[in-house]
Amino acid sequence: MRIRATVAAVSGALALSALAVPAAQAEDTADSRVSPFVANAPQDEIEGDIKITKVVVNGGKNVVVGTTAAKTFKIAITATDPSGIEGGDQFLWHGSAFNENEIDGALTSEQDAADCVQASATTSTCTVSVTVDPQLDLYKNALAGTWKVWASVYAKDGDYIFKEIAGTARVQRASKLTVNASPEPVVKGKTITITGKLSRANWETSTYAGYTAQPVKLQFRKAGTTTYTTVKTVNTNSTGDLKTTVTAASDGYWRYSFAGTTTTPAISAAGDYLDVR
Repeated sequence: MRIRATVAAVSGALALSALAVPAAQAEDTADSRVSPFVANAPQDEIEGDIKITKVVVNGGKNVVVGTTAAKTFKIAITATDPSGIEGGDQFLWHGSAFNENEIDGALTSEQDAADCVQASATTSTCTVSVTVDPQLDLYKNALAGTWKVWASVYAKDGDYIFKEIAGTARVQRASKLTVNASPEPVVKGKTITITGKLSRANWETSTYAGYTAQPVKLQFRKAGTTTYTTVKTVNTNSTGDLKTTVTAASDGYWRYSFAGTTTTPAISAAGDYLDVR
């Protein structure tokens, strides 16, 4: 399609200029995991009165990725032009700046171009499907957090727009949280010990590891009710473990609940029922 052809032309020009760069220096110009298409994609540029009006990644939800399973999500770009929208393309990129030296991650689609659905004679929403494999695409934990959306859209009259930051999205390390209340059953007025563990995906080792020094709420739901109430806040230790004590008062469910961070999603453990006699 037109956009990828444009990028290919830019990539070719940069490739020719790179012939004059010593090999050792050339190796440092871009992360080897970032494709030439991404590293050399056009920067901000606009021709005509075309506009991007909306950007939605994964339906507005964070992209949460574990250690082994691939995750598929969509990037939707809505744009408008008096002549109508002909097509477009988009991807997520990570880095301190949009240039081949500072982009350290990219999540692209296998599609040649976005699928565009017309909303009116002037406006369309163009969507691509992206599949991220944590064992291939997320090679370091520092990639968790905010990613930017590069977008290109072109109109039927030849107008076009390249936007290196058309929007943003969060790509997060999947979390796990456990809880166990003991002893069970327990006599009313006696001490209960509540243990658990907060862990998250480590993309560098393809395992889950404890999330340290994080505040986690201990919550209780009395039997026969539907609402959890926060009892106290407990911090995870150096291995992500949780442990605290409370006094047994009535039958019900105990759980830990984590509010989440920019790099790790919120999660609540399934309630552990405790019989108080």
